[in-house]
Amino acid sequence: MTPYREILRLTSQGMSKRGIATSCHCSRNTITAVLERAEQCNISWPLDSDQTDAKLHQLLFPEKCVSSSRKIPDCERIHKEMAKTGVTLTLLWNEYCEECHLSGEIPLMYSQFCRYYRRYASTTKATMRIKRKPGEIMEVDWAGKTASIINNITGQTIPAYVFVAALPCSQFAYVEAFLSMDMESWITAHIHAYQYFGGVTRILVPDNLKTGVDRVSRPTPTINRTYNEMAEHYGTAVIPTRVKHPKDKSTVEGIVGIITTWIIASVRNQQFFSLKELNEAIFIKLDEFNEKPFQKKPGSRKSAFLEEEKALLLPLPASPYELATWKKAIVQYDYLIQVDKNKYSVPYEYIKHEVDIRVTSKIIEVFYHNHRIASHVRIYGEGNDPVILPEHMPNNHKQYLAWNSERFMDWARSVGPNTEVAMQAILSSHKVEPQGYRSCMSLMKLADKYSVNRVESACRKALSYTPSPNLKSIQTILKTGQDKIREGTNPEADSKKNAEKFGFTRGADYFGGKKYD
Repeated sequence: MTPYREILRLTSQGMSKRGIATSCHCSRNTITAVLERAEQCNISWPLDSDQTDAKLHQLLFPEKCVSSSRKIPDCERIHKEMAKTGVTLTLLWNEYCEECHLSGEIPLMYSQFCRYYRRYASTTKATMRIKRKPGEIMEVDWAGKTASIINNITGQTIPAYVFVAALPCSQFAYVEAFLSMDMESWITAHIHAYQYFGGVTRILVPDNLKTGVDRVSRPTPTINRTYNEMAEHYGTAVIPTRVKHPKDKSTVEGIVGIITTWIIASVRNQQFFSLKELNEAIFIKLDEFNEKPFQKKPGSRKSAFLEEEKALLLPLPASPYELATWKKAIVQYDYLIQVDKNKYSVPYEYIKHEVDIRVTSKIIEVFYHNHRIASHVRIYGEGNDPVILPEHMPNNHKQYLAWNSERFMDWARSVGPNTEVAMQAILSSHKVEPQGYRSCMSLMKLADKYSVNRVESACRKALSYTPSPNLKSIQTILKTGQDKIREGTNPEADSKKNAEKFGFTRGADYFGGKKYD
């Protein structure tokens, strides 16, 4: 608005029109028009204290104060629509123009339309939704200044690094201190921030720090695998700032400066002997910071967040993200991989292949080309037996593990009592029972080769020689056919009789030899 009071004041001091125009940032024609109307209306300096520029405008130029015939936009509806994703003032102005044409009214120009909305938002609302939409972005960063705790044993001062997360729309913030800026602290800070806000934004904007970005590239930066996995768990997208462009996350940069004074500096004279004590003091100051009223607009950060932004956040997942680290390993010939001196099995088909291992506090997961091939409950300590799942083993290894003494004895009983005694003798002949499993398996294979009846007969024959037969003696009996000979017969006489019955016997008489008595 034209500064009518200032124009009249400077005129009363004898300043030229050129000087007044320069001081009030108006044209000389405007100065001339104001002075002429003031003379016509008998208005001169000094003015009454309650005489404002708006009242002077009505007195000097009443014809300009006639209400416009153009339709005034519904600013409350515009403010609500601007909270939705993809909605812009240009789109709303086009819809407003269509409504005016349908109702036969005259619409405002785009500039006047935007001016009405800005005036409404700046005077009646805590947030203005032109650049930032509610629930869309969360900006995160580490504060440049550090807090400190004291070691209660040595008295040494330990630095504490302060994490800051802010929502640009409402400027609602979250602050927490950590003893390091490593991956575990970085991920834990995000989890706590989402829990504090009670929801998740659609976009996450960090710096190009190593715990967030593996490789900085202008078109497509490579996001750290653990950080990206955390973002997928919460359904948000990580969009790092450009290198050396802090304005890409200007909200958190500004809040970091305020936090440095409002929180970190305010606790500088207090002594804390644990991180928990420090964070308790920080959370008290954080509540005061979020509830502090705005200086130039109504409400506070907390009221703006609760009224206009919280409802538009994405819901939290059923369970918080569990921090995981990734490793690489090559599957050995025993189809095992090693994590912290403990071994876990993977399917034997992946022997000598490189796999990715995801390690959490409870689970060990193995991936090959982003496909999970194995999962185990994590074990701690040293000297534990390898964790091997039967489905990861080759068939011959499965068969070996599937057999035990009870199954061997059950099979032997189904064959016959002599085989049962022989099987028991084989198992008890070793110091450790599993040492006899191979011999038991070989005995079972003899039944496949010679038949079950012959094995039973061979075991009976072997038991007639010794009460504790071994596998070798049973194999020999079956190989030589001794199990077929009946008891009480002479094998040599039977063989001679068979030869006379079925063959030609040629003695000395046939060849002209002489017999000697």
